Parts: sequence; C-alpha cells; structure tokens
Amino acid sequence: MASCRRVAKPGSGRAAVWTAASAAAVASAAALSAVAAGAEPHDPAGRPAARSAGDRIATLYAQAERATERYNAAKTRTQALRREVDRIQDRVARGQGRVNRMRVALGALAGGQYRTGGIDPGLALLLSGDPAQYLDRAATLERITSRQAAQLRVVQSAQRTLRQERAEAAAKLVKLEHSRRVVARHKRAVQHRLATARRLVDALPPRERETYGQHRASRAGGREPGALAGLPPGALPSTGTGPGELPGGRIGGRHAAPFSGRAAAAFGAARAALGLPYAWGHAGPTAFDCSGLTQWAYAHAGVAIPRTSQAQAHAGQPVPLSQARPGDLVVYRSDASHVAMYAGNGQVIHAPYPGARVRYDPVGMLPISSITRV
Repeated sequence: MASCRRVAKPGSGRAAVWTAASAAAVASAAALSAVAAGAEPHDPAGRPAARSAGDRIATLYAQAERATERYNAAKTRTQALRREVDRIQDRVARGQGRVNRMRVALGALAGGQYRTGGIDPGLALLLSGDPAQYLDRAATLERITSRQAAQLRVVQSAQRTLRQERAEAAAKLVKLEHSRRVVARHKRAVQHRLATARRLVDALPPRERETYGQHRASRAGGREPGALAGLPPGALPSTGTGPGELPGGRIGGRHAAPFSGRAAAAFGAARAALGLPYAWGHAGPTAFDCSGLTQWAYAHAGVAIPRTSQAQAHAGQPVPLSQARPGDLVVYRSDASHVAMYAGNGQVIHAPYPGARVRYDPVGMLPISSITRV
C-alpha cells in the first residue's frame, strides 16, 4: 500500500496556521490544494479551514495509499485478464489447427469422389471387368459419402466454436486494454500525490521540517524503523506466555492460546522483513507496500491471500481485538486502505509509508476497521 501514517483521516485535520515561510512553500500549498480538493475540512461558513503543513502532507500520504491499493487491484485484474487471454488464444490456435486438418481430409475425400463419380453408375457397371467388385466399391462409396457428411458437420461445429472463442478473445482484449489504462491512471495518481507531498516537505524551513519529522515519529509511538521499545530490529517482542501462545499484556489477555502453524510462519516472515524499505506497488522480496508485505508473508507460509488490503480484510474469519493473535491481519480506516500484521503486546508489524521501513508500531496507530484470522 502506500502511506501508512498515523494521522487523522483525510478531511478531518485540525485548524492550524499554514505558515508560508517561503515562496516555495506557498507554491507547494497551491499545488496541494489542487490535488486534495474535496478532502479539505471546511469551517462553519463553508470556507476551507487552515491546515498545518504536517496535516496536508499526511492527507497526501493517505490519498496516495488509497490510490496504491486501487493500483494493486487494477494490476491484479490486468494480470488475471492477461492469463485468460493467453488461454483463449492458445485454444483458438489449437482449434484452428484441428479445423485445418479436417478441411484437408474432407477435401481429399471430396476430390476422390469427384474423380470416381464422373461416370454414370450404370455405364460404369457395364464397362467394369468385375461387376461384383464394382458393386462392392459402390457400397463403400455410399458409406464414404455418409462419413463425409458427418465430417462436414464436425468441421462446421469446430468453425462455430472457433468463431466464438475468437470473439471471446477480442472482448477480453478490450477489457485488458481498459484495465491497463486504469493501472496507468492509478499509477499517475500515486506518483502525483507522493511528489506533491515531497515538495511540501522540502519546502519547509529546516526547523519546521525537523519538527514535522519529530511529530510524525511521536505519532508512530516514537519507534525507529524496525525497532520496538529498544529491541534491535527483527527482535521478537516478549509475549509473557510462551512459543506459539497468545501474547499477554494489555491486548489479548494473559491466558495462553495457541495460534496456527501457518500464522506462526507468516509472522516469522514478516519479522524477517523488518527494516526493509516501503515501496508502493511492491510485494517483496526486498521492498513492500503494506498489503504486499502481508501477502508475501503468508505466501511464505504456503497460503495465498489477495493482493489488496480491502480483499485481505475478507480473507479469513473476523476476530475481536481482545482475541488477536500474532499473524492476524489488522485492517485500518473505514475504507480498509491499510493493513498490518498483529505481533502481540499491542503491536503490529507493517510497511508504513514512503521513506519508512517495515517496523513495529502500536496496534492503535490508526482507526481499526477489522481484524482477520487467515
């Protein structure tokens, strides 16, 4: 996915003063307003409310993440259509070869009949040196004629099937081209929003940029990428129970509860990815967006789950947060535009947003939409 920021949902930012510290910052803000139109909050009079640079940047990251999930969905659809088109075209090619072979056989049979059927049967019988042999051949010719008619029907049926498959292939190709355009459109949307956010960050005066970075880290629970409460990157947080059991602490209770082998394998893969960079549209092995990380982790456990966070929300059984176990998928925001993997002790592992790395963060970093056990 694209921008895993712990921020208010687009359109709900706090009122603040947008300090134009430079002409570049003003220009960037103008560009942002064009991108995030419709997501800006309004005051009681209906006028756009002032927003801080951090809120505006956060809105762009959230919009980029939503666009990334749309890109992932469109790309998945395009790949499926490409496979369907390839299968249909393969059937068409094999069907055409079969029709061609039947046409050759039918043509040879028709040619032989023409050559032997040009003489009147009665005269042929009189001229024959062996009338009995002629009569036998005539009976065979009748059987051949019947066989020819049957073969003709088979050829006609094969041709109809071939026309249908060609029409199906043509329709799929139209859908494929449309899907390719959708992929390109969502890709441009992601790139545009991320570029605008980058310009806004770069336009901040150094002190404000530092403050913004600190503010963003504080909203992430103060965690450095790949670290959890002072643990080294990749370290497993203490569960307070034991291997394969539900972590204790504030989330999930302190009772032991085993989780499945595949969830453990997926969780282990996600932990192995700690510290790797976020990259929108990527599903490993060296970079990830949020749904790409969870899909990749479960693939390592031998389980295929969908590509997008919206689809992953329905990839298993829903469970309440109080019963969350390591390996469960935690889906965020009302539009399910972000997903993470529960890690125990009220923490998740996820690929947050551009410029960040796969890391631990508090499970409550964003509004939770659902929790799914695969």
